[in-house]
Formats: sequence, structure tokens, C-alpha cells
Amino acid sequence: MEMNVSKNDEQVVAKKAGGLNPAVIIPIILAIGICIYLFVLGNPGNFKDSEAIAKNGGGLSVAFSSTPGKDIHPSDDSFIGIIYKGGVIVPILITFMLTVIVFSIERALVLGRAAGKGNLDNFVVQVRSLLNQNKIDAALEECDRQEGSVGNVVKEGLTTYKALAHDTTLNKEQKMVALNKAIEEATTLEMPMLEKNMMILSTLGTVATLVALLGTVIGMIKAFFALGSGGGTPDAAALSTGISEALINTALGIGTSAIAIILYNFFTSKIDGLTYKIDEIAMSIQQSFAEFN
Repeated sequence: MEMNVSKNDEQVVAKKAGGLNPAVIIPIILAIGICIYLFVLGNPGNFKDSEAIAKNGGGLSVAFSSTPGKDIHPSDDSFIGIIYKGGVIVPILITFMLTVIVFSIERALVLGRAAGKGNLDNFVVQVRSLLNQNKIDAALEECDRQEGSVGNVVKEGLTTYKALAHDTTLNKEQKMVALNKAIEEATTLEMPMLEKNMMILSTLGTVATLVALLGTVIGMIKAFFALGSGGGTPDAAALSTGISEALINTALGIGTSAIAIILYNFFTSKIDGLTYKIDEIAMSIQQSFAEFN
């Protein structure tokens, strides 16, 4: 029995080692976010007087142009040019948004594989029906066809079930304890794979709003500075730039945070559903063992 559990440890540990590594992926996403900010949002074609900006060294991006920032204005029909004017916080918020998208796709794929093949509810009903008839081998075949996390845990429980059924050294109470322990260990080994990188979505749901607030404050500081620096005649261009920077950061941060929170709750509900199915079948396995052994 212990050999079966330890034998499966290597397989599950291998699965836990899979998936995206945040330490590698996030710096790459940051570089992509900066490039998008500089060369997509900051493309001279998104701004008025693009030819003059290009002549002043901004052929690839207005960020490299010697034209003063207050004299660079987005084209009337260029929304991405407006986003560029959000300032230095924008590439960070773009990175957050891309990170949410990348890890959400990864979680969707992982949880899709964890759910296995076929309808999970039908699998649970079928296995419970077979357990009620004490058809353990048939239930194991169903687990092999399911090929998901629920099937893996149930298979480990049923394998232990068969081993204990032929064990003459333990009494019934000891066998029940051993069976329960095997199922708990199998569940514990599966859970890290399901929950991996969920903390990233949870963290970004909060941090994106705080970083956006920082961008908003910076924009308002610039706006009030422009309001007071001109004496009786405030610099209208600098004032509007500061206010727009504040609002752009607010919009990007709230949007990113909302998406992260929604997806985090969605994936959490999926994980809870899988865990519930595991617990449901685990209870049936224990009841079947108590009845037939």
C-alpha cells in the first residue's frame, strides 16, 4: 500500500513542477509591456505633427524625440496615443494586464486538464454506482478513462482499497484509517497543481488598484503644479496633461483589478468544485469498504 502511494508521488511531483514559472515569465512580460508602451502606444503616427516629432529623433517612438512632452498631443482619433500620455505608470499597468491574461490562460488550461475527459458529474455517478456494487476493477477502469485530478485521487484510493481488502495483518479500524490517509495524501499531492499561480491573480487584483492610485496622485500633482506655477495664468496644456494622466492610470488600474478579481473567483470556484467531487467519491469509497470488508 505504501509503495503505491510513494510510486505515485513522483508522477504528481512532476506535475507540480510543470506550469509557468513566475520568476521567468513576469520579467519577460515586463519587457513586452515596456515595448508596447514605447513602440505601439508611443508610435509617432498616434500623435499630431508626427513628421516633426520624427525629425527630432522620435522616428520609432515619441519617447526618443527631443520635442517637449507638453507639445506632444495625441491625434483626435488616436485613443492609444491618449493612453501613452498616462505617463511612466502605464507600462507597469500594461504589464499587470498582460500578466493577468497569461496566467489566466495557463490556469484555464491546467484546470481543464485536471477536470479530465468527459462529464465530471457523470464520472462521479458512475464510480459511486460501481462502488455500491463492489466492482472495484470496473471503477479503476473508469478512473483510467477519466484522466483528471479527480480520477487520479480516486484511483489511488481504489488501489489502496484493493490492497487493504487482501491484507490480513490489520483490523478493520486500522484499514479504514490507512484508506483515509491514502486518499488524503493523494488529494494533498494534487492540490498544489490546481492552486499554483492563483496567488498572482489574487495579488494583482489588489496591487493594480494601488499602483493606479499612485499614477493618479502623480498626475494630480502635475496638474496642481501647473495650476500654481503660472501665477495668474495657469499653463492650460500642462494642467490638462496632468489631469488626463491621472484619469488614464485610474481607468487602467480599475480595469486590470476588476478582471483579475473576476478570474480569480472563477478559477477558485472551479477548484472548489473539483475538491468537492473528490470528497464526494472519497466518502463513497470509505462507505463501500466498510460495507464489503
